[in-house]
Amino acid sequence: MIRRLFCLAIAAVTVTGCATDKSVISQANQQQDQLEPAIIQDRQVQAFMDRIGQRIVASAKELDEQGVGPKSHKKGDNAWMFKDVQFHMVNSKTLNAFTTGGHHVYIYSELFTMAKSEDEFAAVCSHEFAHIYCRHVQKGMDRQYAILGGAAAAAVGGAALAGSDNYASGAAAGAGVGLAAGQFLGMGFTRDDENEADKYGFQFYTHAGWDPNHFADFFKAMIAAGYDKTPEELSDHPKLANRVTNTERRVKELPPTASQWRQPDLFSPSEFHAIQSRVAQFARHPPQGKAGQAAELMLTAFPSCVAPAETKEQKSAQQRILDALNGQK
Repeated sequence: MIRRLFCLAIAAVTVTGCATDKSVISQANQQQDQLEPAIIQDRQVQAFMDRIGQRIVASAKELDEQGVGPKSHKKGDNAWMFKDVQFHMVNSKTLNAFTTGGHHVYIYSELFTMAKSEDEFAAVCSHEFAHIYCRHVQKGMDRQYAILGGAAAAAVGGAALAGSDNYASGAAAGAGVGLAAGQFLGMGFTRDDENEADKYGFQFYTHAGWDPNHFADFFKAMIAAGYDKTPEELSDHPKLANRVTNTERRVKELPPTASQWRQPDLFSPSEFHAIQSRVAQFARHPPQGKAGQAAELMLTAFPSCVAPAETKEQKSAQQRILDALNGQK
């Protein structure tokens, strides 16, 4: 059954030839269904996420109307990028943020609770939306689409959770694990993608009214926490120190009128920290049940989008899925 699903999936990829906006949106929606159990379902938290996200998307839409963006952004209709974009807070101990393309951005609770201000957090969210704006998921899927077919990866992901004694039911219950994680293993975003997301994320962030001098604050915090020790030549990501330097250059290159873009933060410091405390309470209780565990494994397996190197936990989750696949060869 697994071999048949794998062959069908690869055949589908061969027919389509490349990732289209439609295919990326469709797959992102399927992945969203599987990640749903890990999303923090709280009205106050979601209202906070919505306001941050709406401000970023509105800024990006204005820049789009001005013709701002790389070639990858300007090919085809872009209207979908500014409609129904959802920023999700997910319950995960992994320090990460990620987008599966389409209309979904995922900010991990571990990252959110590490942020010291709205500015830091908005910078991360702006960076993630820039991956959508620049169509980096589409580019990545074109590079690696044939590594694993979605259907086969989904089945082996479920098997990894269920174990060999309950393979069939596990494959069905955890079908979404490999669907996303399998396709993103070894893919992620390239160094050029990350630099481009910083470039355009900085523009969204600054035009939205946040202080440009704080865009790199989260990078600095990660450097202080020891996340910048991997040599750049050994990583697909730029060094955090270089991202700070590039941001400082962009700040200096802002036009004199940039000071007029400044807007008050959406939340007071006390309101921001209150939401952090609320998220931290949810984070004490990881997702439950097979569906929750599958979503958590998927989130952990996603390549790092904020750190130059992946953690032991990320590599372990990725290896768990690869082991399941290798066991069926």
